[in-house]
Amino acid sequence: MEHQVQDVAEAATGHAPHAGGMPQLDFTSWPNQIFWLLVALVAIYLLLTRVALPRIGAVLAERRGAITNDLLAAEELKQKARDAETAYNDALVRARAEAQAIVAKAKEAIDADLAAAVEKADAEIAQRVAVSEARINQIRAGMQDSVREVASETATALVAALGGQPDASVQSAVADRVKG
Repeated sequence: MEHQVQDVAEAATGHAPHAGGMPQLDFTSWPNQIFWLLVALVAIYLLLTRVALPRIGAVLAERRGAITNDLLAAEELKQKARDAETAYNDALVRARAEAQAIVAKAKEAIDADLAAAVEKADAEIAQRVAVSEARINQIRAGMQDSVREVASETATALVAALGGQPDASVQSAVADRVKG
């Protein structure tokens, strides 16, 4: 320890023996430095080739295998998606066909119901028309009788007003005239 204190004191006063500079540049230590450099390089080379590079290679191979497996799985899933889409489209076509068949059956049923309702309405209308025509014929017959009666009374009153004697010929003339 005393020797170090002396070296520090000499260095502080500037009287220290002059060192040769950086030890790496001292030619007397180069063989030793080259030996240790070669030992370190061989050790690094062995470490890389025996430990690091095989691990890196294994990781790369594993990644390559995983990527290949993922690509195969993706292709398989893609094919399954195509198959599912085809099945969906087929089901959609079948469903549309079934829907059209149901619509056709419903339309037939509605048309049958409509035809039955129209027939019923036609029958009811025909019945009402027949009743109405019977009433119209009754009214027409009653009207003709009323016209004959009024015409007969008017003709009798006219003949009497003109000074004549109403007889059966007046009634027959009115009946001929009213007929047409």
